[in-house]
Amino acid sequence: MSRTLNLKLRIWRQETPEGPGAFRAYELVGLCVDLSLLEALDHLNEQLIAAGERPVHFDHDCREGICGSCGFLVNGQAHGPQAATTVCQLYLRQFRDGDCLTLEPWRARAFPPIQDLVVDRSALDRLIAAGGYCSVNTGQASDGNALLVGRDQAASAFATAACIGCGACVASCRNASASLFVAAKLAHLGQLPQGQPERARRASSMQAQMAAEGFGSCSSNLECEAVCPKQISADWISWMHREGRPPLGKAAQG
Repeated sequence: MSRTLNLKLRIWRQETPEGPGAFRAYELVGLCVDLSLLEALDHLNEQLIAAGERPVHFDHDCREGICGSCGFLVNGQAHGPQAATTVCQLYLRQFRDGDCLTLEPWRARAFPPIQDLVVDRSALDRLIAAGGYCSVNTGQASDGNALLVGRDQAASAFATAACIGCGACVASCRNASASLFVAAKLAHLGQLPQGQPERARRASSMQAQMAAEGFGSCSSNLECEAVCPKQISADWISWMHREGRPPLGKAAQG
């Protein structure tokens, strides 16, 4: 028989984007440790709805750690205490009976609040629209092997393509920087032959959009790497900065 535990939840409640917010305390009793934290919130919401109260709003979709929809701070840490894990895959067995968990939304100027634990992360979509794609004709499916890609090159590109856009790197950075997110998108395409024609334009436009959205600059604290559920290396941020510089010859001419 599965072990159970009791939890105290201290959750940020904010009904409207402009309205005031505050923490409210709740208690959950007899939770199976095999539940995820999001499933514990489902239990809480069932109780709130039955009592005629407004449920807690939080983002979620696949609940398999691959879509990037979910995300909030658990005791001040993005996605909670378990490394390489999204909050939807954070199970209650990580906590002790009687623990008090403080749940609050991502805190960043570029992520304005919507309601409770939900924030507007459309700034990340605009970063992608600024250049995180290939607009060249890459051919049909039958042309997939026309451009040879080495094994190590493909593996490195795939490691950066693993970014799910959850925003944890932004929420954990003291400057609310999106540098790791942008670096991952640039490195994904910049390492593949299909990404070469637009490589320079992509780097400059995405970094310019990052500043326009109000994201802060990177100060190399590496907290972004520590909380990334896909363990993307912060070394790619240095790679990104080199991508954004013009060749020495063009810089001299300018």
